[in-house]
Amino acid sequence: MNRSQSAGFILSLILVFGCFSYSLSAAEEIPTLFNPKTTMLENGMQVVVIEDHRAPIVTHMVWYKVGAADEPAGKSGIAHFLEHLMFKGTAKIGSGEFSRIVAENGGQDNAFTSQDYTAYFQNASADKLPLLMELEADRMQGLLLDDDAVGAELQVVLEERSQRTDNNPSGLFREQWIAAQYLAHPYGTPVIGWRNEIEKLTTQDAIDWYKTYYAPNNAILVVAGDVEAETVFQLARKYYGPQKPMEIPPRIRVQEPPQLAKRVVEMRDERVREPSWRQSFLAPSARTADVKEVRALEVLNEILSGGPTSRLYSALVRDQKVAAGAGSYYDATSYDPSIFVVYGTPASDATIDQVEAGIWEILQDILNNGVGDDELQSAKNRLLASAIYARDSVSGAANIFGAALTSGEKIENIVNWPRQITEVTKEEINRAARKLFDEKSSVVGKLLPEEK
Repeated sequence: MNRSQSAGFILSLILVFGCFSYSLSAAEEIPTLFNPKTTMLENGMQVVVIEDHRAPIVTHMVWYKVGAADEPAGKSGIAHFLEHLMFKGTAKIGSGEFSRIVAENGGQDNAFTSQDYTAYFQNASADKLPLLMELEADRMQGLLLDDDAVGAELQVVLEERSQRTDNNPSGLFREQWIAAQYLAHPYGTPVIGWRNEIEKLTTQDAIDWYKTYYAPNNAILVVAGDVEAETVFQLARKYYGPQKPMEIPPRIRVQEPPQLAKRVVEMRDERVREPSWRQSFLAPSARTADVKEVRALEVLNEILSGGPTSRLYSALVRDQKVAAGAGSYYDATSYDPSIFVVYGTPASDATIDQVEAGIWEILQDILNNGVGDDELQSAKNRLLASAIYARDSVSGAANIFGAALTSGEKIENIVNWPRQITEVTKEEINRAARKLFDEKSSVVGKLLPEEK
């Protein structure tokens, strides 16, 4: 994982094992998603501990409740830029020494920025937890920046943008497509920032951002692994407790006006070898909607895209053979409204129009006839299996809780996700689908080769 990674994928970790099957008998108790223990320090820092004693390792993460969507106008990229600068050193730890110390103690460290949060993490043996806390707490409010360090790192970020976006037609296209989806909300601005705005970021911009948002009362500490919760709480009080709380600006963002027109974004590039099609729809997040609607959409996504027996893959790839790949995705873990996306890549002897028509035939069937009993139960079984297998990953547990809590999700909804999935009904899915698939709030994206 790279320090600049957007990390929009993180809560989807609980879905990556969806190809496994699982059937819950009447005698079985529905599993919870981990058993976290939590406390609040006097300075306002939340501490979450997920105990897992199967191996003597620990994941230590600090999540700040600020991301790219909180940036002021004209300063896009500052959240991600400061993430880079957090490795420049403090009065105690010199520039670049943070990662060296972690590595010398047998650990790995990194960081990532999303629209809604910025996270810093280390993986190491459990006995190194006090050291990890000491290092991370030191840079929470002790970061030192000067023009030389900031200027050099700005060039690193610009080169990163060149490699990942500017020199990548898929990356450029995604920026244009997402920008079209959000008419006003800052989710339409890329996490890494627009190049013309990144180039103008200054040392003072970084200092202002740091001093505004990096405080214990705007952070969540998540520790998972071979630890005892009370011991972690004591260590947190020792190392993070002395950090001073600050007055954090309210999280007020420009919200979307009513969307009244379907948009089509078409981009051609000579570097494109395989065309692709997608359509996104504005969708609720766990914070902005009733949990039943969100869980219904998660099950709908599994019905559409959960493995080789899903509707999109089985119809378009296996049976009709018009698509080389087809699926959907939905991330309910954003702070503000998210998107639900369906997509497809045409087979070598098919066209984008055929893929689009095939996907919409499936969506229209769901809108007209709803989902079936068997596919509903199969989707639930796969999602329950994903919850069980997710518990095998120590770092996955820390990521799940950090991403959800910084985005405004309630901890009880995270823990009880499996039960909420089992309670989803066909009627709830059908109602959510009819509300979701409104083309007036959608954007069609077509990435095509350059015309000859």
